[in-house]
Amino acid sequence: MGGDVYEAMPPGGSGSPEYITPTGAGYSAGPGYDLASGLGSPNGLLLARALTAIAQAQLNYSDSPDIADWHNGAWESGVLQALLVQTTFPSATGAVSVSAGGDSLDFTSQASDSYAWTSRFAGQVLQEPFDDALVTLFDRQSQGTLGQLTVDAGDALSVAINGSLASEAAGLLTSDFGFIDFQTADGSSVRLARPVAVAETVVAPLGDPSPTGTTIVRLRQADTDSLAVRFYKVDDYVGTVGGVAPGDAGYAAAAAGSAYTVSPLGGGPAQTWLSGPGYGGYQEATIDVQQGDIIAMELQNLTTGDTYWAFSQANETVAGQQVGHIWNYGLNIWGWEAGQGGGDSDFNDLVVQFDFTSAYGNGLLLGVA
Repeated sequence: MGGDVYEAMPPGGSGSPEYITPTGAGYSAGPGYDLASGLGSPNGLLLARALTAIAQAQLNYSDSPDIADWHNGAWESGVLQALLVQTTFPSATGAVSVSAGGDSLDFTSQASDSYAWTSRFAGQVLQEPFDDALVTLFDRQSQGTLGQLTVDAGDALSVAINGSLASEAAGLLTSDFGFIDFQTADGSSVRLARPVAVAETVVAPLGDPSPTGTTIVRLRQADTDSLAVRFYKVDDYVGTVGGVAPGDAGYAAAAAGSAYTVSPLGGGPAQTWLSGPGYGGYQEATIDVQQGDIIAMELQNLTTGDTYWAFSQANETVAGQQVGHIWNYGLNIWGWEAGQGGGDSDFNDLVVQFDFTSAYGNGLLLGVA
């Protein structure tokens, strides 16, 4: 096709073959969309889901606090919040320093495995037709090191990677949606992300005293253990429930009392725990939330008997550090690590997506075969 050269016989099939380029101009395959193979073609389903979520946020939730605001040439935290600090170092370990107001978080990150899951891949697996075998093929690929810190409203935020201040060129595009990537020229990056979702549902008619929205929850599992996840409403971006903070005595009971009821698609009893679909498997369910709810998660590894939270303050401690078990993969998508002490750090054991808009379309955005 295009830039390729083809052998053609003269009319009548006799004589010497001639070599031609059919278009006369041709083209070469490169990054992006490849006209010959179709690789790089936009995924219309995922694009439409993203666009509807973005439109809903801009039209009806513009007053929701961003993860950070750009003021006078610097980033400032938009609200009191817990932030994941996710590192991607493509070939070697690296030094990370995150400054937040007068505090800082400094650590050395491990290198990321070559096939560690990206936000793009995590989004792709959250389609029912996606091949289970590809999910398991790319299992056990470790991410970089994960940290977590709490920042106050108005705290100045900056990230240094290997001693150099990192750029956040796309921050203005993503800050509304709970994450900002800080990058350097060698491909190293640090993502600051919230471990919670904000229910930016389709706005109900005026006068509705208690507007609720049907939210689609999608799961993809890449772990052989038996897993289950629970969703619960928190009061703020640091995970407080009724005045009880993550890690405090009574937090598990407070979260259980604030849990949403889950209804599996395709049938089954409504309950507060949603079981994972098994190794490589896919599953969908619904929860009813109110507009603007802040939603957190809790994971149970039923095989080992361990429970993990999106807020590291409530998790186990290793070498004096509380362990993070959740990784942000972009707009309302997170991946869990279900192993004690950080496991294999692949953060794909259970991938969870909240979709606040697709249930209100004509069914095309649900993507169920």
